[in-house]
Amino acid sequence: MDWQERISVDPKVCHGKACIKGTRIMVSVILDNLAAGVTTEEILASYPSLSQKDIQAAVAYAAELARERIVPVAPVIAGAPA
Repeated sequence: MDWQERISVDPKVCHGKACIKGTRIMVSVILDNLAAGVTTEEILASYPSLSQKDIQAAVAYAAELARERIVPVAPVIAGAPA
């Protein structure tokens, strides 16, 4: 999946946040919905201008960010409750 074909960043659209091309739907909105357990079908119903490939592009974009940026995570201590 080449997410760059479906995602754009334009300072004039949504304050320069990553959006699905041709929409004002931010990638973060799609990812927040997925993280909250909203199904792909529910997202597509809520945002009819999106396609399945747009949702896949949002996930691929997030994966790319995860490879490029380290977010601090508290270390796991053996024997401690999770």
